[in-house]
Amino acid sequence: MSMEIVVKNENERLDKYLANNTEYSRSLITKMLDEDFILVNGKPQKSSYHVKENDVILIKDGFKIKSDIKSTKMDIDILYEDEDIMVINKPSGLVVHPGSGNFDNTLVNGLMYYTDNLSDINGEERPGIVHRIDKDTSGLLLIAKTNKAHSILTEYFKNHDKIKREYIALICGEFPHDSATIDAPIGRDPKDRKKMAVVAQNSKEALTYLKVLKRYKGYTLVSLILKTGRTHQIRVHMNYIGYPIYNDPVYNTKKATSFGQFLHSYKMDFIHPITQKEMHFECPLPKEFQEFIDSLETSQK
Repeated sequence: MSMEIVVKNENERLDKYLANNTEYSRSLITKMLDEDFILVNGKPQKSSYHVKENDVILIKDGFKIKSDIKSTKMDIDILYEDEDIMVINKPSGLVVHPGSGNFDNTLVNGLMYYTDNLSDINGEERPGIVHRIDKDTSGLLLIAKTNKAHSILTEYFKNHDKIKREYIALICGEFPHDSATIDAPIGRDPKDRKKMAVVAQNSKEALTYLKVLKRYKGYTLVSLILKTGRTHQIRVHMNYIGYPIYNDPVYNTKKATSFGQFLHSYKMDFIHPITQKEMHFECPLPKEFQEFIDSLETSQK
């Protein structure tokens, strides 16, 4: 549905004014202006146009983002969906969004095939993506379908006050304590720029809470809650304390299979960004993870 806005503040750039007074991002507004989907007093204008009091801005309906990213038919395990958000169970091995030369067969390609309704705040390569989990990490992922929901969820993740995520991981070694807090800053590994590490300089605060679920001979099943959301945080922290995640191809010195790290985003609780309803989701361990745990259970008997 088209939208009409009567300007109350004057002498502000058109793109900035609309970004501050609508759900649209500034980059999307620029694209809409370029294709005459936004008119000022019935005429096309550039982003740099300074609005004047009582200007009438018409935002037409039907604008479609033109993207080089191909939509791909894909089986997506959707646990919940409404007009504003989706909650999905991402399998291990699936990259979340295009990047680093990989523009096909990512979750984003599948989402674009499934629906045209995805937020665009994070740009053309990350429609709907509010947060991410690593390629070989499985489990719960929250998707935004509208920019309003996306903006609110971004604040949730930034402040960690209205969203809680719990992971399950199998770590190598028998962890001696029932619980632990790992408070160690994370930044780029100075010896390998493709990896992250606990470093003192050029790092950010990183806090992980660990609770032991069960010990096996040579392994420990743990629950992990993130207080911060740094890249590879759990994997880096587990390696740092000497109990790396089993089958991790990057942070564990032992040879890993193609399945990747035994790390699963198991539980998510959050306040719905629009309805304010309390939301709760859990998803079971993937088959490979569960079967390995079953084998450990059997060997212990």
